Amino acid sequence: MKKVKKVKTSRSFIAKDDALPEYDFRGKKGIRGKYYRAYRQGHTVRIYEADGTVRVQHFTLAEGAVMLEPDVRAYFPNSEAVNKTLRSLIALVPEKATKRKAISRSHRASTRM
Repeated sequence: MKKVKKVKTSRSFIAKDDALPEYDFRGKKGIRGKYYRAYRQGHTVRIYEADGTVRVQHFTLAEGAVMLEPDVRAYFPNSEAVNKTLRSLIALVPEKATKRKAISRSHRASTRM
């Protein structure tokens, strides 16, 4: 059996015939974060079914979900790391201060109504 050398490349190889010319994005730059704010507000997806009907779904961040900014995300490999760090910060906050802030917020909210 003949051995074949495998060559590692930094880019995956795409044959010329695999992609249509309109999908060639070499030399074009995207804009990072262009749709960030709109995505946070939610997005609508239209699903075109084979029978001709169109199903519309609206997606938003799940209740309680938090989207981290890219510079913050760089410090946390996963959710567990984020939660561990936040719990350690919560432990540093004096209990009286957090109760005072919560009471103050609820008082301000009730006076606005």
